[in-house]
Amino acid sequence: MFGSIGMPEMIIILVIALIIFGPRKLPELGRSLGKSLAEFKRASNELKNTLEEEIRLDEQRTTIEAQKATTPPPSTPADLPSPVQEHAAPVHGVDTHSA
Repeated sequence: MFGSIGMPEMIIILVIALIIFGPRKLPELGRSLGKSLAEFKRASNELKNTLEEEIRLDEQRTTIEAQKATTPPPSTPADLPSPVQEHAAPVHGVDTHSA
């Protein structure tokens, strides 16, 4: 439960705390310790979640930038032939449509 601290060590710690603080103060100290540990756990989980979110957003930005660098820019309407240009007047005054 507590890593390398076994049951005999826990009993010794409890007896020492009981001798030092007395039976009236011990429950209050236990509650305070429990609240402190819970608050620490909550804060560390928030920090972990924040870091994971930042890493995920950074990876998304990197992926988007890599995609932009590898794909050519989209064609603009100026690059595409327009229907007006296909039926434009013949060059040098030669009419190829009249026979």
